[in-house]
Amino acid sequence: MRSSPFFYFLTLEFFKERKKHIGVISISLVILFLLSSVLFISSSIRHSLAKTIAWEPDFVVQRVQGGARVDLPAAWIDEIISIHGIEEVTPRVYGRYFFKSKENSALIIGVDFRDEQSHRALRKMMDDTDLKQVLQGDKMLVGEGVSNYLKAHFYPRDYTFLTPKGEFKTVEIFKILPSGGNLLSNDMIIMPIALAQEVLGLNEEEVSDIAFNVPNDDEWANAADKVSALHYDLRVINKEDIEKAYENLYNYKGGIFLILFLITMVTFMLILYQRYAMVYSSERRHIGLLRALGWSIHDVLKLKFFETMMVVVVSFVLGVTLAYFYVFVLGAPLLREIFLGGANLHNKVTLVPVLDFTVLSTIFLIYAVPFVSAVLIPVWKIAVTDPKEAML
Repeated sequence: MRSSPFFYFLTLEFFKERKKHIGVISISLVILFLLSSVLFISSSIRHSLAKTIAWEPDFVVQRVQGGARVDLPAAWIDEIISIHGIEEVTPRVYGRYFFKSKENSALIIGVDFRDEQSHRALRKMMDDTDLKQVLQGDKMLVGEGVSNYLKAHFYPRDYTFLTPKGEFKTVEIFKILPSGGNLLSNDMIIMPIALAQEVLGLNEEEVSDIAFNVPNDDEWANAADKVSALHYDLRVINKEDIEKAYENLYNYKGGIFLILFLITMVTFMLILYQRYAMVYSSERRHIGLLRALGWSIHDVLKLKFFETMMVVVVSFVLGVTLAYFYVFVLGAPLLREIFLGGANLHNKVTLVPVLDFTVLSTIFLIYAVPFVSAVLIPVWKIAVTDPKEAML
């Protein structure tokens, strides 16, 4: 059978059954839209998270007592520096500060702005700002979520902290951290390390943990073992462990979507069953008539394959396109709360467009293979039977 008459007949057949196809496309579009939207959000978050973690130090040393992290002496920094292969050893001060309502909190991070290596990632994020100006008086950098919270509570320019000693400390807002694709900066407050120690109630000789880098990847395990051996209550965490912890957190939040996905999959199976039933009832005589007119089994399968693939491709393209617009243009309202929502400060992070063609291919195959199979298998069973029997 020549191609031109075949595709002309295919077009007529497709538009003849347009009402049936529109119904199937509509339901399939909803399923593909939901699945693609969540995968787009997940891919964007993973991409942003990977960029953020890349600026983190290779290792973090914490002191653990009774299963909880406690502050450690700053004098231990010299012990870590003395280990061969370890570079850029930096003390870190941080802690949660709960606002007056006790319902919202911010992560206070103390940074030594005199030490270039201690705020390298911050310089990269705010390359147009002279960060050493933060040292001129009591100043701080705040995330967008913190800034919005303070403005809503009438603190547009500064905030008065209540220290553990019962004293008040007023700190001026110097700059707002750029949100962009940074997932972790939303609820941050960054200030000089001495000021952070005062607000959090740490002594001058205490730090929250110690960070360091090991340039030679082959020495990671050896360096971690040497640091762990310095004191019995030390815990050494590498960058990969931190990244896995964040991934597990977002995977857990994505579990809510699993319920939605199961519902859509059940709906999808109903669509396949509907298509399977349609072939046996309404199209049985049609297939028998085509066979009686001289169509081969190959031609019948070819017709139904292309007709079904037109439905699949239209559904896939529309579903993925709408999902892309919903996630990366509109910002995925409602659905993004599954991943970024929480009881703390609202996160307005921008979802960076990320297209993983492996994921898109997987979506297409998961959708197309069972759909096409549900049509071609019964069509083949009818096509191989006698045309007279098929038209009964």
